[in-house]
Amino acid sequence: MAGELDPTRTCLLLFDTLNGYLKTQDRRLMPEFGPAVENMRLLIDAFRAEKAMIAYGIGAHRADMGMHKDIWTDTDNRLRPLAKPHWRPSVVAGQWSGQIVDELAARPEDFVVPKFRWSAFAHTYLDQALRVRGVDTLVLVGGSTDVGVAATAFSAHDLDYNLVIPRDACTAHELDNHEQLMRRIFPRMARVRSTLEVVAMLGR
Repeated sequence: MAGELDPTRTCLLLFDTLNGYLKTQDRRLMPEFGPAVENMRLLIDAFRAEKAMIAYGIGAHRADMGMHKDIWTDTDNRLRPLAKPHWRPSVVAGQWSGQIVDELAARPEDFVVPKFRWSAFAHTYLDQALRVRGVDTLVLVGGSTDVGVAATAFSAHDLDYNLVIPRDACTAHELDNHEQLMRRIFPRMARVRSTLEVVAMLGR
């Protein structure tokens, strides 16, 4: 188990790979996220070649905030101070912002899992879909590393999934947070590898 991934028991989980998070207003990929998106594409191709499960956890926020409750925090997700609870979605279900970027498009056989909280497991069908297919290992990619990826990683660990996190296929606006999680937090609950190492693990 330490050196290989069984395609029949492994799922590639792409987290919040949406236009509203990864692209600019003029619909171009944000340059700082380009390398991670390229690596996610490599992983998608490798998983498709092995006919392994692919799932997308996507923010499915309502424009009217009907599934969100503001809670008290010191800052927003970008660490800007907040005088009072205030959150507005960057992605909205049914709009361009809430669609998966074309570079990483889902296929009909993939699992697209709507979510309303940071973790892709929180009140979604993801855990059931994985268990129905006998999956016990997740390869987790996407963004942001220090928000949804971290929340999903903690959930996966608590649900007893084996977890692999390709460090160069995750994104974050705060690079220091990304690096701290990859070096000091994720190794406690996962195998942290490069994209090419994961592709090699899947092909053994």
